[in-house]
Amino acid sequence: MSVEPLELLSPMSRADSAKVAVRRRGRNWALLAVLFALCGLFYAITLVKIGQGTLKF
Repeated sequence: MSVEPLELLSPMSRADSAKVAVRRRGRNWALLAVLFALCGLFYAITLVKIGQGTLKF
């Protein structure tokens, strides 16, 4: 059973397109939260290391 490539790329309806946009926006916000959490973690680790005097310049 062969499927033509153009059949796979049928246009989406506006409702489907809106659903995809909402999901993408949700994933983007989740990725932003993870990025901020990692930045906060690295900042906290840096402060702890400086506070202990383990970073020597």
